[in-house]
Amino acid sequence: MASISLSFSILGISLWLSVLISPAYSLDCTSQKFTNKKIYANCSDLPVLSSYLHWTYNATNSSLSVAFVAHPPNPDSWVGWGINPTGTGMPGAQALVAVKQSEGSFVVKTYNLSSYKSIMPANLSFDVWDKSAEYANGTVTIFASVKVPKDAEKLNYIWQVGPGVNKTNGFLIVHDFKPANLASKATLSLVANTSTTDGNNSTSSGNNTTNGNSGSGGISRFGDAKTFGLYLGLLFVLVNLLTF
Repeated sequence: MASISLSFSILGISLWLSVLISPAYSLDCTSQKFTNKKIYANCSDLPVLSSYLHWTYNATNSSLSVAFVAHPPNPDSWVGWGINPTGTGMPGAQALVAVKQSEGSFVVKTYNLSSYKSIMPANLSFDVWDKSAEYANGTVTIFASVKVPKDAEKLNYIWQVGPGVNKTNGFLIVHDFKPANLASKATLSLVANTSTTDGNNSTSSGNNTTNGNSGSGGISRFGDAKTFGLYLGLLFVLVNLLTF
């Protein structure tokens, strides 16, 4: 009985610590931190593909700085985020895609997505700078700044994850066409500093805005990730004591 009790204690503490030390893959965007120490004014828990968007809009120079965070299905997967200047959805989008290199690091490439069958590297129709990517704690993050049209009030954007890169020709392997993959599109409101999707949480510096059916105001239904981890760890310890 003592060995079982000890095992439960170790399991509870491990789960607790895993939540505390893995800030990039948290229960909601408000608890995420980046290794490069970048801070953004707003963030959204995207409704599908275990993804998050952090952003700061600078109206003075019409630029948008973003950090897109995704939890890919495997370590070799690619992840992408992009803006569609002409419509909604993938066709016509201008995308930033993080792909894994042979040495293990991730690099950001640009793609002009003219159709689902044409996914080729290309220059974007707008300026992009400070682009980089990193892999940490099971997540891939794309960092970039992009130029947006002057006085733009909103932007249509997409996000996606795919299985990897064809090692023969270097092309992206096409992503799944499951409901979650097809639903990965939204509208970013630059004026209100919120992101509009079908059920995501959005937060901004100074006030919280909730879209869809969630009433959390930017905090997930589990609350703060660290608090959830604390409760989970204490629960395992309590069960251990009661069964000892």
